[in-house]
Amino acid sequence: MRVFSGLMVAAAALMASPALADTTVIHAGSVITDAAGQPSGPATITVTDGRIVSIEDGFQPTPEGATMIHLPDHTVLPGLIDLHTHLSGDPSGEFWRAATTPKEWNVLVAAKNARITALAGFTTVRDLGSRTDQVTQMLRRATAEGMLPGPRVVTSARTIAIVGGHGDTNGFVEHVNDVLGSDYTCTGPVECAEMVRKASKYGADLIKITATGGVLSQQGRGLEAHFSDAEMKSIVDTARSLGLKVAAHAHGARGMEAAARAGVDTIEHGTYIDEAAAKAMRENGTVLVPTLMAFQGIKDRLGQGIYTPVVEDKVRAVGPYAESIIERARKWGVKIAFGTDAGVFDHGKNAGELALMRKGGMSDREVLASATSFAAEVLGMEKEIGRLSPGFSADIIAVKGNPLADVSVLENVDWVMVRGRVIE
Repeated sequence: MRVFSGLMVAAAALMASPALADTTVIHAGSVITDAAGQPSGPATITVTDGRIVSIEDGFQPTPEGATMIHLPDHTVLPGLIDLHTHLSGDPSGEFWRAATTPKEWNVLVAAKNARITALAGFTTVRDLGSRTDQVTQMLRRATAEGMLPGPRVVTSARTIAIVGGHGDTNGFVEHVNDVLGSDYTCTGPVECAEMVRKASKYGADLIKITATGGVLSQQGRGLEAHFSDAEMKSIVDTARSLGLKVAAHAHGARGMEAAARAGVDTIEHGTYIDEAAAKAMRENGTVLVPTLMAFQGIKDRLGQGIYTPVVEDKVRAVGPYAESIIERARKWGVKIAFGTDAGVFDHGKNAGELALMRKGGMSDREVLASATSFAAEVLGMEKEIGRLSPGFSADIIAVKGNPLADVSVLENVDWVMVRGRVIE
């Protein structure tokens, strides 16, 4: 009886005591806490239960029971943020693939790409559209709970489009289009408001719309505005009422201008941005996410029989304009944040966007900020990610070299931590 009683007392004491904290101590050769700052000398970052506790000069002792990670030859900095990905898809010009691939396959593809993306140094992504219901919502949960290695996922889930537009299914006979077509198409302000509410109901963190035609869809009716002004205003107003931001795929200048006037938060791509579109973006606080790697990816696949003739024509049309998107946006004072459209090109190569942005006239510091502190601000998560600071999520990467002097060193990331978990 005494033994039983002793076990009960011990068990009760265990339940009453707090769980042991999980602490990791990182010794870094140099630390960049913020894109606006400068690299430090040797420093120690302490992480407990997924959050940064302290950043101290020099290599501090490792407390008993803590894990120590020694990176004396590396620069440690905030994890990168990609504001435009499609984790559940890989690049393909086979527009018929949706008719031959079970939805379950997209779940496995998403898990694969989440790991690849995290290993490339991207600790947070905004995923802007999947054809498979719930895949990105479940990926969001799996990575948050540590079930799968991957970045933090902020997702629009599905994309809202006009009937037959970019984001719907085109290119098949009518009855096949009807079977494969999106459940998130709408006509008129009331239907479009309903689609926003439906997306919110099924777990979207933000709303994604295709405000203009698209390059890779099987319809060749140009790249200008798809939604009416009333439809776009209804989408944005409804999203705002639900506390959701709106991202708008947009190529044509007038479609961009209309989307900005309606109040969207970001314009994705921005191919034909002109002064009038830029003015509307400035006045409404709309940020450009230029996705230069996507343009590079589709250009590299031209003439190989990958795309249909209608798509190849559109790729060739946008190519020359894509090379000057950054230059034009900067000329007219538009704010620029980092996003790649990974999935149009191979996942894991996201950091190639950094050098393309620099080529467009941005400094290394501006480019780094666009993928860290400013990207976090676009997400409304500037008090959680994008910097290294006590209380922030432990989203940390390590590279050799100084990205503030040469941002291309971020194309080779040697070590990654997401939410305090090391990605092996």
